[in-house]
Amino acid sequence: MSPSTPVSFSKFFTESQFETQEERLAVGERSKSVTIGIPKEDHEIENRVSIVPNSIRTLVGFGHRVVVESGAGDNSNFSDHDFSEAGAEISHSTDEVFKSDIVVKISPATLEEIDMMHKDKIIISPLQLPSLNQEYFLKIKEKRITALAMEYLQSEDGSFPIVRIMSEMAGVVALQTAAEYLNNTNGGRGVMLGGVSGVPPAKVVILGAGVVGEFATKAAVSLGASVRIFDNDITKLMRLQSAVGRQLHTSAINPVYLGYQLMSADVVIGAMHSKHGRTPILVTEEMVSKMKEGSVIIDVSIDQGGCIETSEVTSHKNPIFTKHGVIHYCVPNIASKVSRTASVAVSNILTPLLIKAGNNINIEELLYNKVGIRNGCYAYKGCITNEYLGRRFGLKYTSLDLLLTSKM
Repeated sequence: MSPSTPVSFSKFFTESQFETQEERLAVGERSKSVTIGIPKEDHEIENRVSIVPNSIRTLVGFGHRVVVESGAGDNSNFSDHDFSEAGAEISHSTDEVFKSDIVVKISPATLEEIDMMHKDKIIISPLQLPSLNQEYFLKIKEKRITALAMEYLQSEDGSFPIVRIMSEMAGVVALQTAAEYLNNTNGGRGVMLGGVSGVPPAKVVILGAGVVGEFATKAAVSLGASVRIFDNDITKLMRLQSAVGRQLHTSAINPVYLGYQLMSADVVIGAMHSKHGRTPILVTEEMVSKMKEGSVIIDVSIDQGGCIETSEVTSHKNPIFTKHGVIHYCVPNIASKVSRTASVAVSNILTPLLIKAGNNINIEELLYNKVGIRNGCYAYKGCITNEYLGRRFGLKYTSLDLLLTSKM
């Protein structure tokens, strides 16, 4: 075909489906239906659901059976009817849900929930170390459960998709929450983030230039706030400016200059992340005591201990407290505040994994071929496969690579 010949793309992409096709014989084993259980979470601390109805339609379309505990999606505004219409089975029995081949939870599994599972099953859930003990892992071993920590599942480019998407949401929601508590109705200073003609905007100080800091900055800039970003990693600050697309007021973390900026700040967002252990404290209680009365602190780092000395863990039910006249919002699971959006985001990431894992429940082949999924596996059929967990809880550690090689 010459370059000048016009092409009808609609015809190009569809014409072959009308031609006679050669007969193909089925090769290999037929796929087996897999039961996927979606339990109801503790709504005191968690509003999200792990798999949403639209994803369930896809899973059912691949021949899998999905059992959803009644009320699992209530706090994300997904009704039992929504799940049922998508093809899920609604169960009023928690035990029945945990008898599934694969159980998917959006909050960490408890000892009681692991106890309800049958042997040689699979669980996908977050792994929050502060809430775990040796008994939990001994129960995992006893039940020969294969356990995947969703926040450690890695994509091919080396990123952690669930951590990434939740961090993006946390940054935006942190800014929205700050704007909410700056209002007079919530005890704030009565300041609008963006200001208006003739009135200067609110001043926002962001600690950390990672993903949370980046999206908090984007939200603040889009609202017209005056932003200051602090981080000791200059490369991160450069990348953040490139992502925002404009010159920003950035600085390395200098206690004197940081303290100076905090005195005139209306909002402080703690967005520091530590790869190992607790986040460092960057803002002392003395610094907080010098901040303006009615200003707002949103410590997103609270799930790692917090980067502000006065921070204390709060909940969605009681999200704030006031200290030195400053409003503190320190809810660990901040993305759960927009539970419907967060549920869809997590579901979009987990659904392809469930489709692949569901084919004859061939988790061995999936782990063998996908190093990123292998990275999230901390227990495999009676063995603890994460070296750090083995050392921390005094348990025998077995290399997952060796286990898989011996079985393939």
